[in-house]
Amino acid sequence: MQKFIEACFDAMKEIESLIRSTQHSYGCEPQTKGAGGDISIGYDLLAEDCFVKHLSPFGQILSEESGYIGEGDDLIIIDPIDGSDNLKSNFPYYGASVALKRDDKTIAGMVCNFANGDCFIRANGEHYRRSLFREDEREEVGVNLHTKVGLFEKAGLHPGAARALIDIGLKFRAPGAIALSLSYAHASKYVVFLGKMRPYDIEAGLYLCEDLYTYVGEDILIVSHNKDVFAKILTIFNLTDKST
Repeated sequence: MQKFIEACFDAMKEIESLIRSTQHSYGCEPQTKGAGGDISIGYDLLAEDCFVKHLSPFGQILSEESGYIGEGDDLIIIDPIDGSDNLKSNFPYYGASVALKRDDKTIAGMVCNFANGDCFIRANGEHYRRSLFREDEREEVGVNLHTKVGLFEKAGLHPGAARALIDIGLKFRAPGAIALSLSYAHASKYVVFLGKMRPYDIEAGLYLCEDLYTYVGEDILIVSHNKDVFAKILTIFNLTDKST
């Protein structure tokens, strides 16, 4: 497992370097429609190539850009660039996600923010953060009990839900990269995502949140480390906690 984690980390480092060195105008150019339904840009395809190079020895890859790649007993689900619009806009909230599945069960996950170097990893019973820029820096991920805001992905498309959260005193931000937002769930009051649940978007991030209160429906995802906040959000959407 450690060899896989190090291969993921090496791929993340290489992709971050490619983003910095590649001409921004080329990296942002639209290319083809990806397997996930979005139009891939140059950065997406560069990042995918890098992941394929580093991770192919560990199993078959399922990528948002090209679909299934290669062969293998294990399945590696990747979103080569999470937050492409943020990257195109020079907004520092974009990264990549990788999940390793064996026998249909996720056993490792990594989500990285290329803008600040935060790399969140869960594997072998550990959940920790490493830095792409200071490789000897490593710390266990813990809950931030003092956080004041949640993260509401796709909030602009759901003004009624946004208003309902505000009305009960739940502030939020909408940064625009769901895997990254899930990776920061321990530091946030909650994470809400409304939209189509695609494995590229949520598989790795949800695995990072496996110790938190979580609800996943056909078109809704709710995560929080606070049981009361979690219950309030379920009520807003007329949902029942599946774990009870």
